[in-house]
Amino acid sequence: MGDDAAVRRKALLVWGALATVCVVWGSTYLGIAIAIESIPPLLSGAMRFVLAAPLLALILLLIKGRAALRMSAKEFGGAALAGFLLLTGGNGMVAVAEQHISSGMAALLVASIPLWLVIFRIATRDRPRVLSLAGVLVGFCGVAGLSLTGGTGGSSGEGIAIILLATLSWSAGSFISSRVPMPANPFAASSVEMLVGGTALAVLGLALGERADLAEISTRSWAALAYLILVGSLIGFTSYVWLLGNAPISLVATYAYVNPVVAVLLGVLILGEHVTAPMIVAGLVIVVGVALVVSTERRRRSLPPTPVTEPELTRS
Repeated sequence: MGDDAAVRRKALLVWGALATVCVVWGSTYLGIAIAIESIPPLLSGAMRFVLAAPLLALILLLIKGRAALRMSAKEFGGAALAGFLLLTGGNGMVAVAEQHISSGMAALLVASIPLWLVIFRIATRDRPRVLSLAGVLVGFCGVAGLSLTGGTGGSSGEGIAIILLATLSWSAGSFISSRVPMPANPFAASSVEMLVGGTALAVLGLALGERADLAEISTRSWAALAYLILVGSLIGFTSYVWLLGNAPISLVATYAYVNPVVAVLLGVLILGEHVTAPMIVAGLVIVVGVALVVSTERRRRSLPPTPVTEPELTRS
């Protein structure tokens, strides 16, 4: 009975974290679009993650003590590499791209991440099922249609190219997270990833000439940045990192076809973004491809039969 209860509790934690990632990350596209209205994109990401990292580390220290933050040099290096790929190359480039394309368009293209994950599996000689490959083909047809036409909404080719590079970097970061040494505590790993990713964004932004005049940052952008730090990073990103270590990547990847729906709706309702029929059709093709990949992979893999643990922050 005790084992059954533990399994049910683990399942509830997994689905709760997945729901959080689906909704919260769908809203971050809107948050990024508002933040970069008066904050340079790379520096906005730097401010977000450099501020979120010590907050998360402090919470972890107060709840779990210094032992939770201990890690080897290899574990720190693994988390640093993941943070650079996920946050500098991934999230940072999304902010840059949103200077040129709508938040909804960005979210639809980012939905292709699970397709890239299958490509990485093929590259490492892990042969996916035929239906997974079919899903990749369908999904990338949608990506191609959206990229080549820009949804016929005047989207910048430069912005589309940047967002596709961002999806590749984020996919690489997600893929290597379970294949390199990482801190035992997923929240300690998140702290390192955000600190390294944010610092790299600051260095890159300053090197490219970005400057942030605090007096010229609007209240609206400050509010968006606060939301991105407290909700997008501390809640959303840490939920994602915990999921990577506690659920199959095929299940975790399902957030990618919920996020676009949330992002597009918020973009239309709050920013008045225009959604065209070709954009909707191409987006649906991407989602169908991703759904085919994820459903096929989920049938192939169930939750791993590892000892059941709760998120580190809630353990006594």
